Amino acid sequence: MTTPSVPTGVGAPPQGPPPPPTKGPYRRAQVDPLGGLRTPADPPWDVYLTGTVFLDIIFTGLDSAPVRGTESWARGMGSSPGGVANMATALARLGLKTSLAAAFGDDHYGDYCWDALEQGEGIDLSPSRTVPGWHSPVTVSMAYEGERTMVSHGHEPPPEEPAPDCPPHARAAVASLVPGTRAPWIAQAASKGTRVFADVGWDDTGAWDLAGLTDLEHCEAFLPNAEEAMRYTRTRSPQQAAHALTEHVPVAVVTLGAEGAYAVDGRTGETAVVPAIAVEALDPTGAGDVFVAGFVTGSLAGWPLADRLAFAGLTAALSVQEFGGSLSAPGWAEIGAWWRQVRSLESQDREALRRYAFLADLVPREAGRPWPLRRAVPTIGFRRSA
Repeated sequence: MTTPSVPTGVGAPPQGPPPPPTKGPYRRAQVDPLGGLRTPADPPWDVYLTGTVFLDIIFTGLDSAPVRGTESWARGMGSSPGGVANMATALARLGLKTSLAAAFGDDHYGDYCWDALEQGEGIDLSPSRTVPGWHSPVTVSMAYEGERTMVSHGHEPPPEEPAPDCPPHARAAVASLVPGTRAPWIAQAASKGTRVFADVGWDDTGAWDLAGLTDLEHCEAFLPNAEEAMRYTRTRSPQQAAHALTEHVPVAVVTLGAEGAYAVDGRTGETAVVPAIAVEALDPTGAGDVFVAGFVTGSLAGWPLADRLAFAGLTAALSVQEFGGSLSAPGWAEIGAWWRQVRSLESQDREALRRYAFLADLVPREAGRPWPLRRAVPTIGFRRSA
């Protein structure tokens, strides 16, 4: 396992080995970021998601991209639930009551993903279903030079929509918008008062037409990366793109990769820019999903825009130091360990620390990991000793 480098501004602590697995369901996070806001009239779920769950197989420690006609050996390997499971796990580990609607294969991969999400992370899968005779989608991800290359295989599940006609009532929902396609559940959720946070994938059509993102009108926040944002808005800088997007959605967050993120709240005129936390990345798979989960958490908790942005960047930075997209997501114990570590460094930039001072009243005060986190392992299905 790698030791993170100390960045300019805010550092990251070395990560120790994960605790051994325990039998039975894993405990929930000990920090509830919405604890002071909860009332008996609250919806049953904090966040609702729907999408495709993959089994991710991740190779790390490659010196370069695979070359045709040769064999490459990876120094590390991990397996974990992927796809929409990345976001669901990140939200659950931050203490949000999370409900997921997805199709699962009835093979060993599907069983493993279901168990990892429901028993391991406490995610509600009551809207999900197992599809007889359908094999789980699989993604192989190869991480090298700070980037990744992925190869996926899968088939569409039977035509029954895994998301219910009327999604469960939740404080928030996270949606992945598809150009030219409406997802009826998004409008249904928004009509119930659910706050919808949206991201988007690469537009393979090359149109980059905001009018094609028809469900954006139901969203509170939109979180594209810089290239996507500039293409959609026909602007020349991420900052210009973020401001242009607020003509279509109240809050625009543009991620800038190693340079951090920039956000604008069009309702208040508030802007925020937060630099990235420099770490030595083991595997960047799922970092974008973890970023969104951090931003949603801060938004539901009512934090200022800059705090939401800083927290999202921190959770994403901690995630890339572990294997896998879902099981690399940090919990509050990891966030607390990072906060205690950076404050203990005599050379630490005091101004940089003040950017994260809001963590002081949130993180667990005790050291160590008060609840065990599953991590990606090279294989699945080990026989457990009695």
